[in-house]
Amino acid sequence: ETVIGKKFTTAPGGKGVNQAVQCARLGAHVTMAGRVGDDAFGRLLVDTLARAGIETRGIRVDPTVFTTLAFVTLVDGERSFSFARKPGADTLLRFDELELSLIDQSRAFHFGALSLTDEPARSATRQAVAYARTQGKLVTFDPNYRPPLWRSEAQARAETLWGLEQADVVKLSDEELSFLWGCTPEEGARRLREECGVALAMITLGPQGCYLE
Repeated sequence: ETVIGKKFTTAPGGKGVNQAVQCARLGAHVTMAGRVGDDAFGRLLVDTLARAGIETRGIRVDPTVFTTLAFVTLVDGERSFSFARKPGADTLLRFDELELSLIDQSRAFHFGALSLTDEPARSATRQAVAYARTQGKLVTFDPNYRPPLWRSEAQARAETLWGLEQADVVKLSDEELSFLWGCTPEEGARRLREECGVALAMITLGPQGCYLE
């Protein structure tokens, strides 16, 4: 499908940002770590987070690369994604740029699989997760599978499974469950708890709600 002639509206967000904002609205103190470009989109994102009451001290601004952009179109009611990320600033975050004191001061550490697609962000994420676990933090994980951002399905599956094995709390969609194991929500929740060691498994089912175990 061509998108020529369509108008896109700027909407700062992304899975991690959306979740952070919702947590802040519920009264939690939230800090974000990441990297954006020194451009209009990066500044808009940081400003949006700050106005939502989120601590942005952990976000690095990179003048050498552009902020990752996602273009979302609706086709027969279904979302379709295209990305500008070759590379995007988020993929270049390094572990030595993270302020570990922000993790020390937290009760929970949340991450997603999209920070595992490329280096050096992959290594930074793995090290940050390991650090959070050694500090006894609650670790939560949301894969947010987006096929165009992975080099292969095999890589996406391997990195997602690694993330599942690190987390105490996991949120999977029914589509992600089908991608990983092709099983029912009940079987998926069982595998998450028994094989991955997840304490709380949440599987979203679109209009049918959510299955929790």
